[in-house]
Amino acid sequence: MRQGRPAPAPFPALLLLRGCRLLPWTPIMEKTIEDPPTSAVLLDRCHFSQVIFNSVEKFYVPGGDITCYYTFAEHFIPRRKDWIGIFRVGWKTTREYYTFMWVALPSDINNKSAKQQEVQFKAYYLPKDDEYYQFCYVDQDGVVRGASIPFQFRPESEEDILVVTTKGKVEEIEQHNEELCKENQELKDSCASLQKQNSSMQAELQRKQEELETLQSINKKLEQKVKEQKTCWETELLQLKEHNQKVSSENEKMGIRVDQLQAQLSTQEKEMEKLVQGDQDKAEQLEHLKKENDQLFFSLTEQREQQKKLQQIVEDMKQKETTAAKKQQELMACLSLHDYVGGSLKKEE
Repeated sequence: MRQGRPAPAPFPALLLLRGCRLLPWTPIMEKTIEDPPTSAVLLDRCHFSQVIFNSVEKFYVPGGDITCYYTFAEHFIPRRKDWIGIFRVGWKTTREYYTFMWVALPSDINNKSAKQQEVQFKAYYLPKDDEYYQFCYVDQDGVVRGASIPFQFRPESEEDILVVTTKGKVEEIEQHNEELCKENQELKDSCASLQKQNSSMQAELQRKQEELETLQSINKKLEQKVKEQKTCWETELLQLKEHNQKVSSENEKMGIRVDQLQAQLSTQEKEMEKLVQGDQDKAEQLEHLKKENDQLFFSLTEQREQQKKLQQIVEDMKQKETTAAKKQQELMACLSLHDYVGGSLKKEE
């Protein structure tokens, strides 16, 4: 009988096998249109618990096709570029595959029931030596998601197959499996907690974004309203200034007219005094002048009353101008407050 070295176990749950003589590895690569995605990720960084290989034989007879059976874990979702490769035991990265087959996606990817999948390897592309190999499921990122127990390709007549294990080793493996299961459950719980936290944060972010959009909409409306109010006040103020200038000009003209009337009245009074001192024949003329004087005096009185009214209008216009100035100051204070609120909102973002 030929003796060989035992196959190294890729992870602790595998049993040690003692088989035939080992030969150098001479891979026969399957010719495909494109190479599968691989990665330089080391073995100890991979996660083998997401794809479980089922019904893996201890050895396969050379010259025949072999079918690989596997199932997905509950939360694992296969992708289009996932593949299953045959690796010689002891591999370090997914670039060291011997041959591979693309994985067919299940008809219902969202179905969480553990339905068994399968892929078939043709005999032509299988290893021809008696080294130990194993199936590995590799995702489209080149990361291993599952690995099978080791197996050989050898004739069925060979009987030098011995499963070597001890009770202590089995207990050690079972204990390690329990630890792995416990660690896996903790990771699942942590993942669920993180997903819940992420969902909560996403909801909070969505709420904040909606609040921000609402505030931005209100801010935009306020800006438009302030702009319209400012334009209205500026127009009203300009009209008040123009009216004030017009009233001031009319008041100035009225003052000149009053001075002229007063000078005319003074002249007429002097002429009247001369007429009184003159002949009595000019009494009628004097009477006529008195009447004219009375009319002028009445006209002057009316003009003075009109002047008082104009002065009152000027005072009212000044008061309106003062009120408009106060409104403008309040508007400027409102704009400053609005800018401060907008800056605070941007800082909170």
